[in-house]
Amino acid sequence: MNLFTEMRALVIGALERMQAEGTLPAELDFANVAVEPPRDAAHGDMATNAAMVLAKPAKTKPRDIAQNLASILAGDARITSAEVAGPGFINLRLAPELWQGLVKAALEEGSDFGRSTMGQGKRVNVEYVSANPTGPLHVGHTRGAVFGDALASLLDFVGFDVTREYYINDGGAQVDVLARSVYLRYLEAHGQEVAFEDGTYPGDYLIPVGDALKAKVGDAYVGKGEDVWLEEIREFATEAMMDLIRADLKALGVEMDNFYSEKSLYGTGRIEAALKALEDKGLIYEGVLEPPKGKKPEDWEPREQTLFKSTEHGDDVDRPVKKSDGAWTYFAPDIAYHYDKVSRGFDALIDVFGADHGGYVKRMKAAVSALSDGKVPLDIKLTQLVKLWKNGEPFKMSKRAGNFVTLRDVVDQVGPDVTRFVMLTRKNDAPLDFDFDKVLEQSKDNPVFYVQYAHARVCSVLRKAQEAGIAADDATLVGADLSKLDHEAEISVARKLAEWPRLVEIAGRTNEPHRVAFYLYELASELHALWNRGNDDPALRFVQEGDAATSQAKIALARAVAVVISAGLGILGVTPAQEMR
Repeated sequence: MNLFTEMRALVIGALERMQAEGTLPAELDFANVAVEPPRDAAHGDMATNAAMVLAKPAKTKPRDIAQNLASILAGDARITSAEVAGPGFINLRLAPELWQGLVKAALEEGSDFGRSTMGQGKRVNVEYVSANPTGPLHVGHTRGAVFGDALASLLDFVGFDVTREYYINDGGAQVDVLARSVYLRYLEAHGQEVAFEDGTYPGDYLIPVGDALKAKVGDAYVGKGEDVWLEEIREFATEAMMDLIRADLKALGVEMDNFYSEKSLYGTGRIEAALKALEDKGLIYEGVLEPPKGKKPEDWEPREQTLFKSTEHGDDVDRPVKKSDGAWTYFAPDIAYHYDKVSRGFDALIDVFGADHGGYVKRMKAAVSALSDGKVPLDIKLTQLVKLWKNGEPFKMSKRAGNFVTLRDVVDQVGPDVTRFVMLTRKNDAPLDFDFDKVLEQSKDNPVFYVQYAHARVCSVLRKAQEAGIAADDATLVGADLSKLDHEAEISVARKLAEWPRLVEIAGRTNEPHRVAFYLYELASELHALWNRGNDDPALRFVQEGDAATSQAKIALARAVAVVISAGLGILGVTPAQEMR
């Protein structure tokens, strides 16, 4: 049940009536007509911009349209008042029955309340994390993992067919470095002294990998050259790191549908096929790029390369796909990977990258646009850095990782639920401060606690009702006399509940799951405000001694809040609290 959609349909119907009566032109586009919450709740329950957006094409003053429209809307039983404000906005007040009916709908629909068919079953590939398989996930990966996972759940909630995907970067030189690092740990396992040089990875997490390699091959590689062991250890080490990464993701509550290996693109003709597809469109050529803007690097020289004409699809400059020595650039396999996504029939692609990949956005969008003839949109979401704090100071680096704070460091400190929620309390492209002390505070300033406390309070109401012998199961609450919910404080909670179906559609349309976290905090605030008013006014308490009928109506409202909080936390990947300890 989406009251905003229902009221918009009412407004459109009134506009069509005005067209039939000749007070509006017959041919008008109503696409920009909206019904939204007013900026100031004191002005009404909802507001429409209809007169404002139609005045110019109708060649009529906005207030003239608004006054006519308002008089029609006021005649509907669902509207108690329709008032023209300012230059032509219309503020609407709805009959109490609508708010009461919304509470019933939330209980009847349960976890499906607010679900949408907006996505129409379109297939969306969401690629996220995709960290190099060279070590445990760090805190930056944590934010990308949480954001990508919540976004995938959000899109599923609004009707998309979502595939969660991890791209394993196992085709580059960094995996050779990993193999050499594991070899050093392997030698250590045989009692040798080793030194980590030339950029090798010194983290303690490779010690068990070296031990495992020794257990598998004995001393077969001791004293042997890279030509003997490099390829085998690459494969062994990569799989060991992916096992570690999968375990890290599981600790965070993230499960992928698909892991795609970059290595599978090499030597299989897939890179060549993707570039041939671009060449057939006249987008591959041999040429010399202009020197970089600003100060020219000392080692720069004009040289002919194989280039992708990405400027024809919105990029700033054309991009090399093959070096002058014939080797592929990093961009070439990424083109092939996205060509594979397009070929798999996805209707839309979303990539979640770290902030350091900002320079990669335009070229990747250009490639997908070219490969799909503009039919498959690619949205690239950048996640900004996370600054960790503890005891008022920056949180120190992890010894186990060698040079960064790991995902496990964070989850072990505060748990997966807190980690996930906090990572979504800022928009993905805004920096985030993660203070280990503050995220565990039991205060209104801690959104994790505040939302969980609201859900736990509803659970306590249900337990109290049971102790009082008042039936408070959902089937009973659906049949409660909800006309008893007539206090402004109760209607205010119902108004906020009504925003949920609209909110998730907006969040899904913009690919912004942080909107869900923000909304849950606002809904929790409404519940807590009603609870606190009940402390001063016994008539507002959820359980009314000796009055089961009134209690059930009030408990139905609280239970509806819990239904929405549970659904919202489900999108964020957070388990609702039954009680606070």
